[in-house]
Amino acid sequence: MSRADGIFYKTDEEVELIRTNCLMVSKTLALVGELIRPGVNGLDIDAQAEQLIRDNGGVPGFKGYRGFPATLCISVNEQVVHGIPSNIEFKDGDIVSVDCGVLMNGYYGDAAYTFALGDVKEEVMQLLRVTKASLYKGIQQAIVGKRVGDISSAVQHYTERTHRYGVVRELVGHGLGRNLHEAPEVPNFGRRGQGPRMLDGLVIAIEPMVNLGVKEVETLDDDWTVVSKDRLPSAHYEHSVVVRKGQADILSTHKYVEEAIRKNTNLKEVSDLIPLPV
Repeated sequence: MSRADGIFYKTDEEVELIRTNCLMVSKTLALVGELIRPGVNGLDIDAQAEQLIRDNGGVPGFKGYRGFPATLCISVNEQVVHGIPSNIEFKDGDIVSVDCGVLMNGYYGDAAYTFALGDVKEEVMQLLRVTKASLYKGIQQAIVGKRVGDISSAVQHYTERTHRYGVVRELVGHGLGRNLHEAPEVPNFGRRGQGPRMLDGLVIAIEPMVNLGVKEVETLDDDWTVVSKDRLPSAHYEHSVVVRKGQADILSTHKYVEEAIRKNTNLKEVSDLIPLPV
């Protein structure tokens, strides 16, 4: 690990440890994809997710982090992020963002996916498609020599200027490594050519959080759950990547979760709007 301007750059060995953790996160999200359906509640899913992580030698990365009480952040409909799992049953037509972190061998993994349960309205499905596609728009900019603002601009331009959704300002992506949140911050809005220049070995979590309506958000009385101010639905997708020359290396994967979605007849698949890297 080397450090420059407060940013830690990872060795190849460290990147592989983080990749292992990100794959554990990805498999945990796949378990969620198997379990989630109308009539099931977040507490039950959270317990099974924690068991899977611990059975594989990991520790839930979110549980206890700044006092957060659960393994998963489960955010339903207008909840943007940081939703606390509860015994309220999911309903047909809900969208459910699930964010997961794993700590193992001294490093973190982090990824998120938004699930569509049953008969979700087409305008909401389009929000999910665009938000998911914007994640990869951002990843395409995560290469050596570019700046963090190039990622931010790509996400904002696609979601806010092209599709007229509201990009959340108060919550951002981040560096990832021995700490869950490291420098640099990776906003989903900004200008090209601005921010820190990215070098080889920078590991970052890119995570568009996009509202169907206004960009403004509020935090509920539990001091965790962030909701859209107008209470319209919000979508959230996340990958952890390492910056490389020519093309970013995606350390997490949505392959497992999407295989689970295709097998779960209670879920609607979120198809992609742009070609994705293998």
